[in-house]
Amino acid sequence: MQLIDGKTLSKKVQNFVHAEVEILKTEKNIVPGLAVVIVGDDPASHAYVSMKEKACKAVGFYSITHKMPNTISQDEIIEIIIMMNNNPHIHGILVQLPLPKHIDTNKILEVIDPKKDVDGFHAYNVGRMVTNLDSFVSCTPLGVMKMFEEYDISLEGKDIVVVGASNIVGKPMASLLINANATVTVAHIYTKDLARHTREADIVIVGVGVPHLIQADMIKEGAVVIDIGINRLDDGSLVGDVDFDAVRPKCSYITPVPGGAGPMTIAMLLENTLKSAKQFGERS
Repeated sequence: MQLIDGKTLSKKVQNFVHAEVEILKTEKNIVPGLAVVIVGDDPASHAYVSMKEKACKAVGFYSITHKMPNTISQDEIIEIIIMMNNNPHIHGILVQLPLPKHIDTNKILEVIDPKKDVDGFHAYNVGRMVTNLDSFVSCTPLGVMKMFEEYDISLEGKDIVVVGASNIVGKPMASLLINANATVTVAHIYTKDLARHTREADIVIVGVGVPHLIQADMIKEGAVVIDIGINRLDDGSLVGDVDFDAVRPKCSYITPVPGGAGPMTIAMLLENTLKSAKQFGERS
C-alpha cells in the first residue's frame, strides 16, 4: 500500500508555477492575476479563500478578493464580474460556491469570460473538456488526474467507479477518465447497490460528503482509492468519505484526508491561472 501524498505534489506544482511566473514577468512583463468573488459569511468558504490568497502570494500572483454580503443582488454580482472580465490585469475569475439561494449560480458562472474561467465551470469549457479539446478543467478532478500521472497509475482499460455526480467533481471527473480510455461507472444518491459497483472497480473515486461511506468490504484487493470528500466530525476531526483505517490495508494506493486530493485543488487553480496569463501574453 502506498499513500498518494497530495501535499507534497501540490508543493511541487506550486514551485513549478512560481518559476514560470518569474519567466513570464521577465519576458512578457505579465503578472498573473486572480480575482475571487465570495458572497456571505460561510466559515468553510472563507477559510478556503484564505488558503487561495496565501497560495497566490507564495507563487507571485496578483490577487484580489471581492467580499460581498448575503444581501447583495444578482445584478450587482454580475456587474463586478463584467468589470473583472474587462480588466487586463485579471487572468482568472473564481466565484466561490455555494452562492445564496436567491442567486442563480448558472447565470453567474456563464457571465465569466470563458478565457478567464480558471475554475472550469463555464458551459463553454465544460463542453470542450467533454469533447477532449483544450480547455480550463475543474480543479479538483484535474488534481486527481495529476496524481495519477505523478504516481504512474495507468487508467487505460481500467474499471473505475466515480461516486458522486456533481457538476464540480463527479461529472468532469468521469469525462476526464473516459478521455483517458477508462471504463467509467458513475454512482450517485439514486444508485441501488453502491457496493456491487465498487467491489468490481480497479479504481474508486469518491466525493459526496458522507463520512466513512466507503467501507473495507466495498473495495477489492489491490484497488486504488481516491477520497475527495472532507467532513468535520462532532469532535472537530477531519475525515473523508472513505473509512481510511479499514480500507487502507486492501489498497495499492490511497489518498489520506486531509493531505490528499484537497491540496491539489488549489495547486490546479494556480496552474490554470498561469495558463490563462500565458494565453493572454500570446494574444497581446
